[in-house]
Amino acid sequence: MKVHLGINTCFAVKRWVEPEEWIKIISDLKLEDCQFSFDLLDPFTEEITKSMILNDIITNLDKYRIRVHSCFTGLAAYSYNLLLHPDFGMRMNFLYWYQQAIDMASSLGCRGVGGHVAAYTMKDYKNESRKEYLFNSFIDSLQFLASHAKMSDLDYFLVEPMPLAREPPYDIDGAKKFNEIVNKNNPGVPIVYCIDLGHSCAVACKDEYSRNPYNWLKELGKISPEIHVQQTDGKADRHWPFTEEYNNKGIIEPTKVLSALEDSGANEVALFLEIIHPFEEDEENVLKDLIESVDYWKQYI
Repeated sequence: MKVHLGINTCFAVKRWVEPEEWIKIISDLKLEDCQFSFDLLDPFTEEITKSMILNDIITNLDKYRIRVHSCFTGLAAYSYNLLLHPDFGMRMNFLYWYQQAIDMASSLGCRGVGGHVAAYTMKDYKNESRKEYLFNSFIDSLQFLASHAKMSDLDYFLVEPMPLAREPPYDIDGAKKFNEIVNKNNPGVPIVYCIDLGHSCAVACKDEYSRNPYNWLKELGKISPEIHVQQTDGKADRHWPFTEEYNNKGIIEPTKVLSALEDSGANEVALFLEIIHPFEEDEENVLKDLIESVDYWKQYI
């Protein structure tokens, strides 16, 4: 099994938004791969400004020899209902948002794009007929985006299983069924998963098997070319660093992660550190934690 170690650029949000700043940090961490967070450049940014910033990113990626493996939704997009918004016009708005996201990923030479894709409102989630209607629309939207991704020379479209029942899929059986449904008669690139090791804390999930992050990797690792790696206690979506302090109270162990992925039959996988500090945290501490986390994982990869 081939394993790439990289980092999601969420660490740079509001701190190091200039392309050379965050790209140099990745280079200093002695990493070659990253996953670009749309929090650093929203796909809906006015075209001329977006093109100028993308050009700056590409220039510095070449300078520091860093590859953007994929583009991914961040904290901003996670606040939205996206492709399950109750209003039709808003669903179309976010479908177009994702089309722009695909174009950005293509311009950066990425393999994939995706992330958080949809969330039901409480009202729609409790209405079975409405829920079914929106789900079918959701599947059509994802297949449309997969077709766009294929035309844009991407390899896959990523869906991130989330820790809420209103954000499908959220358990292992549901994720298997969802993957089968969404890829049936799919004319575009494969729709696959980016598993987050902190998302098995789903409070609505009564299935203890799905509350174990290693089971997600064993069962779905083969169709999850990218993994979000964070330290967590399994009780919440912590996004802790892999420092001695947090490793002592966390449940994520590199050997178990790699073993579970091997058991899944995965051939190649990219592990992206997704470490999110409070915005109030001192920047020197952030960098220190990133260095320690990368060094920790490099012992095993």
